[in-house]
Amino acid sequence: MQLLIQTVIDGLLVGGLYVAISIGFSLAFGILDVVDFAVGEWVVLGGFAGVAAQTWLGIDPIIFLPAVFVIFALIGSLVAPLIYRVRTSRYARPALMALAFTFGIAMLARGTMLTTVGFDPRTVQTSLVSGTLTIGGVHMPWLRLAGFLFAIVTTALFMGFLFFTRTGLAVRAAAQNKRNASLMGIDVKRLSTIVYAIYAGLTAMAGVLIGAIYTFTAQVGPQYSLLAFFVVVMAGLGSIGGVLVAGLFLGMLQALVTVYIGADYTLAIVFGVLFIVLLVSPQGVLRRGLAA
Repeated sequence: MQLLIQTVIDGLLVGGLYVAISIGFSLAFGILDVVDFAVGEWVVLGGFAGVAAQTWLGIDPIIFLPAVFVIFALIGSLVAPLIYRVRTSRYARPALMALAFTFGIAMLARGTMLTTVGFDPRTVQTSLVSGTLTIGGVHMPWLRLAGFLFAIVTTALFMGFLFFTRTGLAVRAAAQNKRNASLMGIDVKRLSTIVYAIYAGLTAMAGVLIGAIYTFTAQVGPQYSLLAFFVVVMAGLGSIGGVLVAGLFLGMLQALVTVYIGADYTLAIVFGVLFIVLLVSPQGVLRRGLAA
């Protein structure tokens, strides 16, 4: 019983990190109408930013998190208009062209990282968050707990932004129907830039936390893209509340399969479950999207 409780807690804590990666990804999809294949690269770039902060600047990566958000939000604000331009272009199949464009961004980012830092594994070193919290025989590393809390706070802020601000109302309107939103005077291009900037900044911050927990290389981006894709599809494309549920579920499922069945079967079972969920509830676990 103790092992089961420990496994579930471990899964929930890891699931929090999946939520942190996927929540901005989901919102960006809602407003841009394109799956961003570069989500995993934002995670890895965030991890390398944490390494650079500690190595070059001598700053603890956890303290550097706000700066990471600002830096990557600025980069995201430069990338977003390009994606928007491709997505709304008059080329044949703009949705497919936009997918190819984000795939190109991912390839460019990965190639640049491999050229710059090579294939060596890295870890974000922090002395600010360390140790393990033990309650009733259940062990919770503070780093994973910090990642989980980061996901919960991020989700709450996103929900507050979407439902209690005028900009959030505009985002929901644009996600529901961009043409009608434009007719109502909403600048969809500007909104997509804001959302993508927030998404890039938050995902990079999550990358710092993930890099502090797991060793990473410049090649692991697709792995996180796959996990984010799983969470967002299971949540229902564009559903923020669904991301929270799906991310925590994925973390628990992975932990339970790894402990009780075997790590080799994890991906097969995870995507088998995703397939079943899509058959039973194509709109996701909460049966609603962002604008619903």
